[in-house]
Amino acid sequence: MHQHLRRIRLLLAAAISSFGMSFALAADADHGADLAKRWCASCHVVANGQTQASADVPSFASVARRPDFSPERLAFFLLDPHPKMPNFPLSRTEAGDIAAYIGSLRR
Repeated sequence: MHQHLRRIRLLLAAAISSFGMSFALAADADHGADLAKRWCASCHVVANGQTQASADVPSFASVARRPDFSPERLAFFLLDPHPKMPNFPLSRTEAGDIAAYIGSLRR
């Protein structure tokens, strides 16, 4: 059993690593900003100057400033359905673009 779990962890690490490499080459933060304004702004503050959002969800800037922030992990997270978030059918490219946009807010 221990060997089986180790193989699963190695496969998962390889998948995340390869996703990260393709993410670095293809992510488009400008497209991510457009997607965020269209799909995410009803709940999150996604850009400076936005005046309305839900009070109990983090702004994209605060997500970007988290010490453990990683665009690759965030993109992977966005591809999974979440009970607290609407289920948006994001492609890998779209998830990567939104994560790149959020990463661009890290200042």
